[in-house]
Amino acid sequence: MTEAARDETAEPDGGGESVATVIVAAVANLGIALAKAVAGVISGSSAMLSEAAHSVADTVTELLLLTALKRSEKPADEEHPLGYGPERYIWALLAAVATFVGGAVFSLYDGIHTLVAGEELGNPLVSYIVLGVAFLLEGYSLRTGLRQAGGEAARVGTTFRHYLRHTPDTAVKAVVLEDSAALIGLVFAAGGLLGGRLTGSGVWDGVASLLIGVLLLYVAWVLGRSNAELLIGRPLPKATRERIRAELLAVEHIEAVLELTTLVQGPREALVAAKVDFRDVSTAAQIEWACEQAEDRLRAEFPSVLRVYLDPTPGYAQRRAEGLNPWP
Repeated sequence: MTEAARDETAEPDGGGESVATVIVAAVANLGIALAKAVAGVISGSSAMLSEAAHSVADTVTELLLLTALKRSEKPADEEHPLGYGPERYIWALLAAVATFVGGAVFSLYDGIHTLVAGEELGNPLVSYIVLGVAFLLEGYSLRTGLRQAGGEAARVGTTFRHYLRHTPDTAVKAVVLEDSAALIGLVFAAGGLLGGRLTGSGVWDGVASLLIGVLLLYVAWVLGRSNAELLIGRPLPKATRERIRAELLAVEHIEAVLELTTLVQGPREALVAAKVDFRDVSTAAQIEWACEQAEDRLRAEFPSVLRVYLDPTPGYAQRRAEGLNPWP
């Protein structure tokens, strides 16, 4: 199976692992945010305060992602017959907005203010200690996210990079991107502190804050785009759609698949709907049997396909609409 065909047809497990990954990241970010804020006040470093805002934004993001994971697990009911799977992308989109507003905007403002007004540098020792501890905690959190993402990529037979780019599990994607950005941001903050210490100028700290802000803008944009795409409606990969079409055509009494629609509804949840032309000589009982066979084949081959809807449609009507001979 190709990479494009595998990334959204995985076995339906790992949901609890996503929750654990997000919880680890949330606890780490909360403690780091408090430590950075104290260090920023003591040292007078705008980069440290930007990093504190960064960690606060990450903590809010993790809380929103936990809400997304819990809300999306609710079973289908009369008011939501297709389930609550897409709700995770609404909360995940809000998490991207939180990263933008809570982290990027503050960091950019603080960096510009420092460059314009300057700053008085205090003792950076506390900041160095906090940065070191934060690097270890963020590294552990990132390791948890990388382990899950790497395991999922290996299990579905694709590369880590391809999985992270295309996975509909945006909670894990958010943790990996945000923790990676956090580690890079810590390096920027340390560079700003060191540069200010060596030169006695607050310009280095201001530049570090601006770099942290730009980094957070990029993360917010990537996560926002991914979740918006899934909210609008993303189909299964083209290779997977072709295999679904082939599975349908392999069922006895099905002559043609006139129209095929697929929709990703969650990390391990997809919908398939198709207009199908059955043999004209098939009886009602045979058509019913063929529909059941088609559904069983698709669910066996693609565990993420939880809903299958087939619409018996005369093939001659389709050919006539296309201006072709309706009786081939």
